[in-house]
Amino acid sequence: RKRSVALVSLFIGTGKILINNRYFNTYLQYNPKFIYLLKSPLLLLNVEQDYDIIIKVVGGGLNSQSEAIRLSISKALNSLFAEDKKKLLRINGFLSTNSSIKERKKYGLKKARKAPQFSKR
Repeated sequence: RKRSVALVSLFIGTGKILINNRYFNTYLQYNPKFIYLLKSPLLLLNVEQDYDIIIKVVGGGLNSQSEAIRLSISKALNSLFAEDKKKLLRINGFLSTNSSIKERKKYGLKKARKAPQFSKR
């Protein structure tokens, strides 16, 4: 999503999740929305205690980083499982990206759409 890029490594383990060498709770500042976004593909497939996950993420804010992590985890799980579980990920929208990007600045304007103040006289 936006400018965030996440690289995920899945290992068979006990369910530990590290983001940029920090535990996911501290990295995501104990925010329940971000934690749920990160864990949602694992909860959907009921494998949250089966894999250790090591994540490297750069760019964007915490919201876009957690969405990029969710997409990367979903793609990693998609390559591991059979068709029925792949279908679950696809139906719930975990394999689609958010194509939001910053709109480019246009000439004559201050930002993408902000125009200079208009004066009649």
